[in-house]
Amino acid sequence: MTVTEPSSLSTCTLQIERRGGRGKAGARTLERHLQDIPGVRDVDVSFRKGSAQITYDGSITSEQALRQAVRDRDVSLRDDSETPTDDVGTRSELRREAVFVGLTLVGMVTGFVTGWLNGPPLLMWVGYGVAYVFGGWYGLEGAIETLRHRAVDIDLLMIVAALGALSIGAPFEGAMLLFLFSLSNTLQHYAIGRSRRAIKSLVEMRPDEAQLLRDGEEVTVPIDEVDIGDVFVVRPGDRIPLDGVVAAGEGTVDQASLTGESVPVPKAPGDEVFGGTINESGSLEIEVTRRAHESAITRLIHMVERAQSEKAPTQRLIDRLEQPYVLGVFALTVAAIGIPLALGDEFTSTFYRAMTLMVAASPCAVIISTPAAVLSAIASGGKQGVLFKGGEHVETAASIDAVAFDKTGTLTRGDTQLTDVSVRGDVADGALTDDGLLSLAAAVQARSEHHLARATVTAAEDRSLGVPAARRFQSVAGKGVRADVEDGTVHIGNRSYFETVLGDTAVDGLEPGLERLRTLEAEGKTSVLVAREDDDDVAVLGWLAFTDTVRPDAAEMIANLRSLGVEHVVMLTGDNERVARRIADEVGIDEVQAELLPEEKVATIEDLVARYENVAMVGDGVNDAPALATATLGIAMGGAGTDVALETADVVLMGDDLSKIPYVLGLGRKTRRTLVVNLAIAFGAIALMVSTILLRGIPLPLAVVGHEGSTVLVSLNGLRLLGYRE
Repeated sequence: MTVTEPSSLSTCTLQIERRGGRGKAGARTLERHLQDIPGVRDVDVSFRKGSAQITYDGSITSEQALRQAVRDRDVSLRDDSETPTDDVGTRSELRREAVFVGLTLVGMVTGFVTGWLNGPPLLMWVGYGVAYVFGGWYGLEGAIETLRHRAVDIDLLMIVAALGALSIGAPFEGAMLLFLFSLSNTLQHYAIGRSRRAIKSLVEMRPDEAQLLRDGEEVTVPIDEVDIGDVFVVRPGDRIPLDGVVAAGEGTVDQASLTGESVPVPKAPGDEVFGGTINESGSLEIEVTRRAHESAITRLIHMVERAQSEKAPTQRLIDRLEQPYVLGVFALTVAAIGIPLALGDEFTSTFYRAMTLMVAASPCAVIISTPAAVLSAIASGGKQGVLFKGGEHVETAASIDAVAFDKTGTLTRGDTQLTDVSVRGDVADGALTDDGLLSLAAAVQARSEHHLARATVTAAEDRSLGVPAARRFQSVAGKGVRADVEDGTVHIGNRSYFETVLGDTAVDGLEPGLERLRTLEAEGKTSVLVAREDDDDVAVLGWLAFTDTVRPDAAEMIANLRSLGVEHVVMLTGDNERVARRIADEVGIDEVQAELLPEEKVATIEDLVARYENVAMVGDGVNDAPALATATLGIAMGGAGTDVALETADVVLMGDDLSKIPYVLGLGRKTRRTLVVNLAIAFGAIALMVSTILLRGIPLPLAVVGHEGSTVLVSLNGLRLLGYRE
């Protein structure tokens, strides 16, 4: 799947199949190979997660060329349409790892107890042999792969430390090191697997077949063969196979799995439904609006896969430092052996202390601390209908100081209604009625997707008005529209439209029309003028006014944002300032920027970023997409959001629940606190043990317990985020 970035940069996430022996070193080798391709800007490969994310210049190379380059390295690719594999997170492989951990524990205990009771030496060494073989299996595999690529990593460090302990007559300490190391790795894989299994659960939500209505009969058809416009039937208890609009019937649909809504949603003709959700009551006939590969559930699967392939900034930094740090630990160990021996110290005690130092200084807990927390946060958000498109955005959410909201469809319901239709009293022909004015306006607005246009057309339909055909439709973003209707051109627009677009044209009745707009706007209504152009003469025919209802939870949501530490809340809208300020005062917003064009929203976001540095933008429309991309964190309302907004945003709220916005920032802050605690535990344990070893000396078993104990602790602490609630 390719996601287009600003300018010519694109990002593709390739699903790769892991083959035996491919560890971090193999991933780095593939990364270096891909980075050598002209046009490639950034590469992140993980065989553990089964993904390769590549940012590239689309004018220089292509996704197909990158796919071929991956295949050239003998790496298998999985198509987006295939069911995602779970790699090391699959139950079978996790079960195998758990068995290996269990055998390591049994062997270690057997060897220790036999030696303690002065039992048969053969039994003792068989026990330790089992512990070393099964405890070091994955580590040795990774170490060999690492050395083949002329690199070093944690696996090699642990194998060397365990063999060092064995060589100085401390087999139990080496076995315990391998046991705890393999246990901590299994916990990390479990954390990754929980996140990966989120994709499998999404795939399982998608039925394979649909019951289509054809010639009055129901026919079972694979969902890949269903076209837009087909009608299928779902009965109570059925899972809806595809996205569509209810054509007939009424019922309630459980959308919790997709949007996070806690209660079933009533559905009636005209309402949208999503594939993968469950019809709870009532039989529904649904007209398909998206094919299987374009459905909301399929897009969500791709977004989750992309999110899991993106690393958080902290994790990227730690990954870059891993190899030099490991080399530093080896150098420190060599120095801890060489210097004392040169000064005449005994070899056995010197080597023992050096092995203890190597174990204590190993950064296992540091390496595991970030993915265990960030992947758990992504999985936790997914269960609540919140999709983070990568670990980077989880960390970004923690630092947001200001939030900007689009008004219509975000702070308000977006179900704008026409409230006033009035013909100007001194219109020349005098025969135009209010219904006639609405009919002309609906003819033009039928060609527009703007929320005011939809309200106009709906009002005409409610009055059963005949609507003439319109030709040569044109739209001026943020200002108005025009089209040829009957024998003239009808203009519909706000004050700016008539003052700029028609600024050089004399408009009869403009002043009284603008005065009427000011009156309507003072009442908190959005209003536009309707004018007709005949033979270069333009006259105002009348005006239309609209209102939009504020979401009932908007004020509480803003209050919750402030309690999280958000300093400034802004509303951005193309609507008039009076309407915007009325809504802002109602919900408690600090600043209003009204009558904005899309490019002016971007400029406002840039100004906010300059003032507050970390700014979130919340929106749902096409005209919000540039602002979403400009903000530090873009949040799209997924239920009513446009495809462009959903693709541009960093976080998607799969439902239209405003309470999820404080949840996003709260989860980000909780994740940051967890990362701080994890890193403090990891580095604190290393600093304490290393300083104690150098100053006073501690036994190897205590270093093993301290080192691997801290690794297990940070893994479990990260997994706590799976249960995060606001």
